Amino acid sequence: MTEALHNIPCPVVIGERRSTVSSSPVSHVQISCTSQYCAFPLNGNNLCIWNISNPTEQPIILKGHHQPITAVTLSYVMNPWLVCSASPDYVILWNIKECKSSLLKGCVPQGHVIATLPGRVVDLEFHPDLKKVAACAGNKILILSAECEDVLAELAGHLGPVNAAKFCDWQDNLLVSISEDRTFKVWDYHAESLVFQSAVLSAFPLLKMYIDAEKQQLVTGCADGQLRVFSLLEDHHFRSVCQIDLQKEKLKFLQQFPESGQLEKSGLATSEIKNVLWRNSGKDKDTSMMDSSFPVLYIDKSKQFLMDEISLFGHPRLLWVASSTGFLLINMDNCEVEAILNFNDYDNLSIMLVGSCALASNVDTKVYCLLTAMFSNQISLIEFDALTLMRSQHQGIQTCRPVINLSIVSSEPLLLTSPLRLEASIKSKSLKKSGVKNTLKDQPLVFHKKVKSSGYSAAPRMKMFSPKTNIKKTIEPSKVKNNPSGIMKEYPLKSSCPNIPWKQISVANKPTAVSCIQYSGNGKKLACGLFDKSILLFSSDFSGEPSVFAGHDGTVNGLGWSQDSNWLISSAEDSMLKIWSVKNADPVLVMGKGMFSKPVRFPQFYYMDNFILLSSGAEFHLLKYSLDEVKDDLKRYKQKSWCKSVQKFQMDTAVEITGLSAVNDFYSYLVLAVGSNRTLEIFDLNLNRSVAVIRDVHPRAAHQICQNKGSAFTTQASEAYNLFVTTAIGDGLKLWDMRTLR
Repeated sequence: MTEALHNIPCPVVIGERRSTVSSSPVSHVQISCTSQYCAFPLNGNNLCIWNISNPTEQPIILKGHHQPITAVTLSYVMNPWLVCSASPDYVILWNIKECKSSLLKGCVPQGHVIATLPGRVVDLEFHPDLKKVAACAGNKILILSAECEDVLAELAGHLGPVNAAKFCDWQDNLLVSISEDRTFKVWDYHAESLVFQSAVLSAFPLLKMYIDAEKQQLVTGCADGQLRVFSLLEDHHFRSVCQIDLQKEKLKFLQQFPESGQLEKSGLATSEIKNVLWRNSGKDKDTSMMDSSFPVLYIDKSKQFLMDEISLFGHPRLLWVASSTGFLLINMDNCEVEAILNFNDYDNLSIMLVGSCALASNVDTKVYCLLTAMFSNQISLIEFDALTLMRSQHQGIQTCRPVINLSIVSSEPLLLTSPLRLEASIKSKSLKKSGVKNTLKDQPLVFHKKVKSSGYSAAPRMKMFSPKTNIKKTIEPSKVKNNPSGIMKEYPLKSSCPNIPWKQISVANKPTAVSCIQYSGNGKKLACGLFDKSILLFSSDFSGEPSVFAGHDGTVNGLGWSQDSNWLISSAEDSMLKIWSVKNADPVLVMGKGMFSKPVRFPQFYYMDNFILLSSGAEFHLLKYSLDEVKDDLKRYKQKSWCKSVQKFQMDTAVEITGLSAVNDFYSYLVLAVGSNRTLEIFDLNLNRSVAVIRDVHPRAAHQICQNKGSAFTTQASEAYNLFVTTAIGDGLKLWDMRTLR
């Protein structure tokens, strides 16, 4: 064995601590690494163990296999440190402490054979109690006893070779496996039965997996660079949570550095710099510098210190994902890359293209990684400072893209060029008019308004008595005690989410879908838009019959309430916009005929009821309106309410706006829009332009934006109104902070 020792006590980013060369290939063989030891096959049938904490200690060489070792795994428990190795002839369990003691005495270390002739084993996994070992051999999984040579269970059902299997910590009898047949299976290995079988997930085989015991989720890594996350909760039926394209997220991270000099300062690979710059400039790319694929070779969680470093809201879940060219640090809460390490960027490494790897996070900021070369017999142990790496790259991002520093609450006065200035000009004109003496002109008395006549045309009075109006109504003491002000109370934060239906209401005599639903600001009314073109208005306790608003010629697709909850705005697929008074079933304002070329969506009152916002296609409109509900029987055909367009704003490259949101309960200049191009764009209507564009906010187009729209002066946390949530089908929720957008 030829071995080189590298004494790098504290490298700036990355260094090689130990390396050796095997006489036989070690690529695509399972190797293992913990914070104390790393283990790998050497010279075919020998097992080599390095002490990570003491690089000067001689390696431990264990002999017992007669055929080449194909899989090695270490236990993650210190007492005792166990290592299990497998070859086509044996599966052997070794106690590292006992092996060291035997070597000190001059004896040959002896392992404990737990299986004979298992076949070609490609993956080994310890049970958390260290009493069982799962061995993946061919199309089956063997559950072996770690105390004696005994096969406790044999799980067969995959149509291709099984690549990995892991036990579920929270339920002793469950095991999950992935296979070349591109599926994963959940087993009850106590009963040797299949619990769940997934559909074919990809055109490429599933290579690696990781189980998040805290969230009870399965993360699978594919040969085409796709991470897929599935819920293992009992009532979730193993449904898909999200899918991450590693190549795409890696490129998205690199595109945050516009200049090569800034990339070099951040510790990113030179090859990545050239590819990103050439892509942005439109030049031909050097295909030798691009990854034709991104096979996932390893998945493991990161240590807590990295989570604390980037944590804004709790502790994000960070995973190290390894490929043949480097590592990605993935934030599983937002499916984005937090840091990149490319082997090609460091000349002091002996391995640039990796065949297999194993990673261990130490108690401090250092991360140790055992690598084997793809096309040679080289084996290396590298060490890098993950915190330094991540800080340098995040500082580079902050230098290239400073924080926009937006705020939902208006802090600057209105500019003269702002379209919101229209409200101020209208008020000033009305004040000027009020100072002018109003002179009445002679007008026909009869035709001015409805007047009282002599009584000949009036219906005779039929009232025979006058009811008593001075009777005091009694109020139940319980109601006064529970809600003395009559205002809906906030939902208690410490209470669990409601999960039991309180009341079920039928909205129509025949099956009719509810297309949209919206509570009023005071929580006393609930509006429901239906596919049958009507709107139902319920009281919040569903008492009494709902009011019915009819008049649209298409499915109602959007509803919005005024600040005082007295007005309801609706839009439909007929490209019409209508405003209703909660006291009257007739619309007070009807507009949109011929005004919008595409269906109107997301109608809402804005700027404390001074304007209306809505979207149509890829643009949203700012409208000024006036409502007049005074009725004139002689001129009831003439609509006194009016509405006119102030300005429209176009989303960049989007085909259609899929979500629109703005605050109405206090003065705010910002409007948030998400589009079919998966982009979030923020418009400042005081500056009269777009101020931020965040691309690829979700793998699919976001369909909803949820803001904290309560009063800015009554929120429990003073900065809570700067938070908002976006959601997309199949990708869950993402929480954003307006102050940290770039």
